Amino acid sequence: MKKLICQIFGHHYAVSKKVTHHIKEYQCIHCGKEVTTNETGDLSVLTPERQEINDTLKTIYQRRHCTADHAA
Repeated sequence: MKKLICQIFGHHYAVSKKVTHHIKEYQCIHCGKEVTTNETGDLSVLTPERQEINDTLKTIYQRRHCTADHAA
């Protein structure tokens, strides 16, 4: 039934994870479909490969900002 709602009205995405300021992961509140922003800012399906890329980006992003905060 929930997938039918998405087929008729479209997905209703909510942010599920913030990777960086620019990249976020989203999940549909009705059917659970997961998407992420890609390098051009468009939404694309969250595949295991993209999930791994996002995890790596988050780690690098956190290290850089943690180091920048300590240096200041």
